[in-house]
Amino acid sequence: MSALMEAVRAGRTAEVVGLLDGMTDTERRAFLPELKDLRKELRTAPWGHPSRHAYPTLHATGAACETGAAATVSWIAGSDMRWSQSSAALLIHVLGDRDASWLADVTHRLAGRPASADVSYELMAGLVRLSGCPVPTTETYVQAWVAHTGQLWQRGDTLFDRLRRDPHLAELMAALFETNDVAGPMEWSSAEGMDGWVDAIARLTVEGALDRKRTVDACVARLLRGGSTVDHRAFLRVLKGLALTREEEREHTADWLALASDAVPTVASHAQTVLGSLALDRELTPRRLAEMSDAVLFRSEKKLVRAQLVLLGKVLARDASAAAEVLPALALAFGHQDTEVQERALKLVERHLKKVDSPEVLAELAAAAEQLALGLRARAVESLGAAPVTAGAADHEEVLPPPPVPVRLAPAPESAVELAEEVGALLVSDGDVAAFERALDGLVRHAYKDRDALVEALGPVCARLWWGGSDPDDVRVDNRFSKNHHGFNSVAETLDLLLATLRGKVHTATLHGAVQHGGSRSRVCGHSPLSRAFEARVWEVAYRIRAEPLPFLLSTPSWSSGLLEPDELVARLDTYRRLGARVSAADFAQALLRVRRGDRASAAAAERAAALGTAEGVRLARWLSSGEPVLPTSRRRSTGARVQLEFGELVSLQADFPAGYRELGQPTTVYGERWHCYHWNRTMQQHWLAILPELRELVAVRIVREVSSAAVDDARGAAGVLPALAESGGAAGEATHLCLAYGLGARHPGDRLGAVDALLVLAARGQLDGDRLGTDLGQLVRSGAVKPSRLAESMRTAAATGANTSIWGILRHTLTALLADLDGDIKPALARGLGDLLAVAAECAERSGARGELPHLAQTADRTGSSRLVTQARRLRSTLVAGVAA
Repeated sequence: MSALMEAVRAGRTAEVVGLLDGMTDTERRAFLPELKDLRKELRTAPWGHPSRHAYPTLHATGAACETGAAATVSWIAGSDMRWSQSSAALLIHVLGDRDASWLADVTHRLAGRPASADVSYELMAGLVRLSGCPVPTTETYVQAWVAHTGQLWQRGDTLFDRLRRDPHLAELMAALFETNDVAGPMEWSSAEGMDGWVDAIARLTVEGALDRKRTVDACVARLLRGGSTVDHRAFLRVLKGLALTREEEREHTADWLALASDAVPTVASHAQTVLGSLALDRELTPRRLAEMSDAVLFRSEKKLVRAQLVLLGKVLARDASAAAEVLPALALAFGHQDTEVQERALKLVERHLKKVDSPEVLAELAAAAEQLALGLRARAVESLGAAPVTAGAADHEEVLPPPPVPVRLAPAPESAVELAEEVGALLVSDGDVAAFERALDGLVRHAYKDRDALVEALGPVCARLWWGGSDPDDVRVDNRFSKNHHGFNSVAETLDLLLATLRGKVHTATLHGAVQHGGSRSRVCGHSPLSRAFEARVWEVAYRIRAEPLPFLLSTPSWSSGLLEPDELVARLDTYRRLGARVSAADFAQALLRVRRGDRASAAAAERAAALGTAEGVRLARWLSSGEPVLPTSRRRSTGARVQLEFGELVSLQADFPAGYRELGQPTTVYGERWHCYHWNRTMQQHWLAILPELRELVAVRIVREVSSAAVDDARGAAGVLPALAESGGAAGEATHLCLAYGLGARHPGDRLGAVDALLVLAARGQLDGDRLGTDLGQLVRSGAVKPSRLAESMRTAAATGANTSIWGILRHTLTALLADLDGDIKPALARGLGDLLAVAAECAERSGARGELPHLAQTADRTGSSRLVTQARRLRSTLVAGVAA
């Protein structure tokens, strides 16, 4: 081995540099094969191995021995050496004897690398100085410059001083305004109380180090281009720090109009403020003000819309001649989704209507009034001469989306190869009920038909699993799947057990013990009965695959919801009888819980089942003849802000069911159970619903505690199960509606949208009990579990789909409970939330033709003042008393 390679392997950097200094390019290139071999060797070395200490020396040596610019850059920026690079000073030293043009090429190639390559700024800047080339203005270089320049504060000088000394300040500052993702470092310095970029850029423009016009234009252009919220916030601060003069503001009038229209709210608000100042000083023409209003009044941000209405009111008060241009723009707010905005706009139009004498403008205002909510439109008939509301326009028909239709399950894959592909996909995706049930039935069928062919087809799939390596420890694998295992937290873990069983990695004694003792002996929580029922079937399937393969599963559902058609179950039992196959207890129990009953088809199937002459056939006939499932008695419990349910015993699930399924019929209690459970994967909840497709209440009562965390604890995703719960079968009773109530008050928008979807599904299926849900919501708001502002957002979203009658039917009960509690000391947050709820209720009442009295509404409507709470209470009372219909 050469002296150079010995020094590289030993990590003796100083010795390597000395050896390289005396070599020609040809001599250096000769070492590249050995250096590349060493690089490959180090890639596979375990983390912390002594040989890895050679990395920094290897990094510098390879850069020195590569003679092509592209190859050198590739070596320097190699991802395998990113965390063990040599210093920038060393790289500059070993590259310093190269031609200036070659160094410039390397510099710009390094700057052209993506930012994720983490190329050292000191290296790039040093090469710029060494080669004398133009400074790169790529995204990578500018981002590195910003981060590096802002982090040198500990040296005692200021950011302003460092920027002023930078010889490339003009080029880099121009590029700064065109580079993405640079705002983070710019904001950090300001947030930590140090001299920041905002102050530095402002001072540099005052001193003349930066051209003021170019800087202002670049900053405005940067805001117009868009980008991340952080970038917008940072560059807006820079723009404010420049303290534009009135002349500069007038020059950018068109830009302010564009920003007020399309920019993020913070930037749009600033643009609106600038334009408002110009308008009040009569430096913005009424036509331009109308153009601005056309854009701003259609924005969803209420703060911007209301500020625009205030601005228009001030302009109209100062300049009567602007009315002909401004009032038609103001009338655009008649179509805003917020009726309070509509009312404010109508008041402004009514106040300044006398300043307009043009028949065309008056006709335009009258036509625009047709967009008003019907309560306001009735007022506009008198004040603006709008067309009266006709009987046909007042008719409203409830519009609900069609309920989802369950999908028929396709038969299990016919070939083992196709089944292996589906199993591989499930291991990655944790698929839905249909995909899992097809795969489970397919594994059972193919294990019965040709076990060896199945094992061979699953070989590539098993090789990627944790236990599928070339030399696995069978004892460790078996222990992992032992009866002390904490249950299955995903479909992937379930399939793991079945595949390991097929490959002989789990002992038969382990499988038998799990079947005998109910699978896992996990910690008890409210979900345990559901998870144990799911696991009991899987463990028994695994045991039967090993000891006595089943021809197929009796419990494979007919539909994606988990429901099983009774005639299909009878046919499967008949096939078992002809084959002489022994029925699996857990499989048959699951089939009974899934089979549809209570209709003519189930009655006819009961007769055919009894005629089979087998014990299972007789039991199925008795089960189908027992009629529709009956729910147990319930009782409410309050624990802090939460309202929870307890269910009594369901006797029909106790007798003749395996141990793993009997817990489903046992009483549920709020107390004495551990709720910090291991069921962290919420995708399993859809499989729990498929266990009891005609008894969703038994699932809902066991998940209501977790769903409540979406509202009470602000947990994200806790209400994601609600659409599946709504699409399940059986009565939608007290537990289902309580889960839905918590979901409608969830903290995160995604959870609230899921709850709205569930509400619409129940309404479309005729299973929504508005009285019960409204009463639940009132109780939860009063307890503090649900915030009224979140509930109002959910209800507004649901009403926007056309479900106004349903939403009014819910809110009239919720508001009755909440308005009864109001007193003179109402908290501002609660008042705002109730005002929002009243606004949604008023709109739904108008659109659904609701009439009559709402208890306790009058005392709120009779309050003094013009708060949103009082205004919307008056609006709702007026609607109900006057009988305004939509």
